[in-house]
Amino acid sequence: MSFPYKHVLIIGATSGIGKSMADKLVTSGVSVTAVGRRKDRLDDFVNQHGSEKASSIVFDIAKQAEIPAFAAEALKTHLTIDAVFLNAGVQGHHAFDDPPSVNLKQVHSEIQVNFLSQVDLVHAFLPHLLASPGTTAFIYTGTNISLVPAHIVPAYSASKTALEAFMLSVKEQIKDKGVKVFHLSAPPVQTEIHDREMGVEAGRSFGMPVAQFTEEAFSEIVAGNQDIYIGAVGGSTREQVLEMAGLRLAAFARMAELIRKMAASRG
Repeated sequence: MSFPYKHVLIIGATSGIGKSMADKLVTSGVSVTAVGRRKDRLDDFVNQHGSEKASSIVFDIAKQAEIPAFAAEALKTHLTIDAVFLNAGVQGHHAFDDPPSVNLKQVHSEIQVNFLSQVDLVHAFLPHLLASPGTTAFIYTGTNISLVPAHIVPAYSASKTALEAFMLSVKEQIKDKGVKVFHLSAPPVQTEIHDREMGVEAGRSFGMPVAQFTEEAFSEIVAGNQDIYIGAVGGSTREQVLEMAGLRLAAFARMAELIRKMAASRG
């Protein structure tokens, strides 16, 4: 089986999981439009793979008010986009046991990038995906911390949990409209996201190798799995992660069915 989408726009593609997935998709014959803040890295990506399959857009999703215009321009330039991969994210340590040390501006910015901007991106790209012929998709990078928060990264834990709840809800709302939602729930992965708190060498050696995560995630998407949990989370085994995820998804399905029955009874 091959990757089910032909042109993927990846937001947050200049490093880490996004960059690794972008490289994997292009080498698998998929067209990729890479989005990120760092033009030099985007240029390197296009030069590495060639403009026939690789393209790029410089954009910072923290500029939330500009998201509708960004999406409109991206879709005008790249009409064949049939999947949008939401991968951008930031993470910081915030010690609320020492309130004076907490920079609330950074906390708010982290929640904005990890959650609020993602909501706006879904809203901006959804009309295109709904109107496109054939099956289209959102793919988003979540984290196993959504199941078990890590108290040293409270804003990251909360924002990613909120994103998962939002995307689950959207997935249920559009499930019969031809747009699939793929959730990649990641363990700690060896990427730049940990550098600021742990230092470059420590940060990039913490967790699962990014190449391993990429191969597992790619294989799961190709297999058609939409709820993808990879690896474990601190103190819990992979089996425990899958058990927690399974119980949560089952409870969500019961809730959704109850709401549908209530709506139907009201006519």
